[in-house]
Amino acid sequence: MGHEKRIAIIGTGFAGLGMAIRLKQEGIDDFVVLEKADDVGGTWRENTYPGVQCDVPSHLYSFSFAPNPNWSRTFPLGDEIWDYLRECAHRYGVMPHIRFGEEVQSADWDEGRQRWRIETADDTIAAQVLVAGTGPLHEPAIPCLPGLDRFEGKLFHSAEWDHGHDLTGEHVAVVGTGASAIQFVPRIQPKVSRMHVFQRTPPWIMPHPDRALTPLEHKIYRAFPTAQLAMRAAIYWARETFVLGFMDRRFAKLPERVALKHLRAQVPDPELRRKLTPDYTLGCKRVVISNDYFPTLMQPNVELVTDGIAEVRASSVVTADGAEREVDTIIFGTGFRVTDPPSAHLVRGRDGRTLAETWQGSMEAHLGTTIAGFPNLFFLVGPNTGLGHNSIVFMIESQLNYVLDALRTMEARGAGSIDVRPVVQARYNAAIQKRLRNTVWNVGGCASWYLDETGRNTTLWPGFTWPFRRLLRRFDADHYELRPAVPAPEPVAA
Repeated sequence: MGHEKRIAIIGTGFAGLGMAIRLKQEGIDDFVVLEKADDVGGTWRENTYPGVQCDVPSHLYSFSFAPNPNWSRTFPLGDEIWDYLRECAHRYGVMPHIRFGEEVQSADWDEGRQRWRIETADDTIAAQVLVAGTGPLHEPAIPCLPGLDRFEGKLFHSAEWDHGHDLTGEHVAVVGTGASAIQFVPRIQPKVSRMHVFQRTPPWIMPHPDRALTPLEHKIYRAFPTAQLAMRAAIYWARETFVLGFMDRRFAKLPERVALKHLRAQVPDPELRRKLTPDYTLGCKRVVISNDYFPTLMQPNVELVTDGIAEVRASSVVTADGAEREVDTIIFGTGFRVTDPPSAHLVRGRDGRTLAETWQGSMEAHLGTTIAGFPNLFFLVGPNTGLGHNSIVFMIESQLNYVLDALRTMEARGAGSIDVRPVVQARYNAAIQKRLRNTVWNVGGCASWYLDETGRNTTLWPGFTWPFRRLLRRFDADHYELRPAVPAPEPVAA
């Protein structure tokens, strides 16, 4: 069978749920939310590895319209964020709009009908507007290691943690030392017999300021919600200053000194400390926070390996120096497909090309939200909306404001479709890339997932976040081609 909806939303993380909630608040009920899994949560449903925790303060990592006075810590734990999202979905009445187990297989723009034709395994849906809330941190990136397919032991990515597999007494290889590995390595170390941590590039690690929130703080936030909002605002503005170190390398010197002091205090072994000392500017790669990662590496059952992996054999990992290490399990902490999102291969625009074909390895959008040639498509957490210093929820809510104003504009002007003008998109992205040119992210001396295969930074927003909120405060209709609505289409055929 087929369905006709005004709006279709893909995903139920902060982006998808936020869009659904804001539509309900706007009095719009003609929408459907398509979710591939059997529960809401997005990134925080998928990532359940031991020790999973957000590196953005709790008060800031929530919807502005739904503060949570019940966070247990100053930095939220993964399962608490997941619970928060589920609670929001129920509280704001969006659960009836969600169709679980509906993974989108394709979405094609039909110019004649001014509709997106969305195919799932079980259904076809026509929607005037498509909102992609798929997010960048859910499709694991597995490195192409020679012989990996011949490995006979257990193998999984941190984002697909196998909780049914007992690591007790095993020899474990951890590949990657990014944000996820920094968190799960200390949690599994006491269980395993031997752990080899394969590091390609050492991360900059800052002391973790996390602590438990006190009963008094909980009491105050429950009794006086404005107190929590005030704390949220203070944290927001404090974190805004962090971006200075990313925009100008001179401002990175102080945090580098803090990180190096942290390293010296926790790692007395000079050889191990040398391996853990970055040779690039802080901020070039994602900065991580931890108080227990360095001490874990000094445990007698842990080895930090800095030689590259040459091949994987049936029961071992061989490095470039010829050393062979027998392992029972390989765990990848190697991040996600950020600059090549899988959803880009499923969405076809006005000319029949997919987003991936249009982008040709380098994403771009107008305001990180709309893409020329893809009418009525809104991409949440799109190109150049990521952050290295503040909360992505702030960016998402900025985009939600923009989408809602676009919907109001379409209705007020009788527009059936809107499509950003290519020259506007090109001009915007040229300005973004110019601002990124001399940032630490681009010239800090490292290779990171911020940069795509062409060397462009298509991930991060270059600067303070409040200008982004201001840019997206109103829908800039003059930058779009608005086409009048065609007569209502016939019901979709199966």
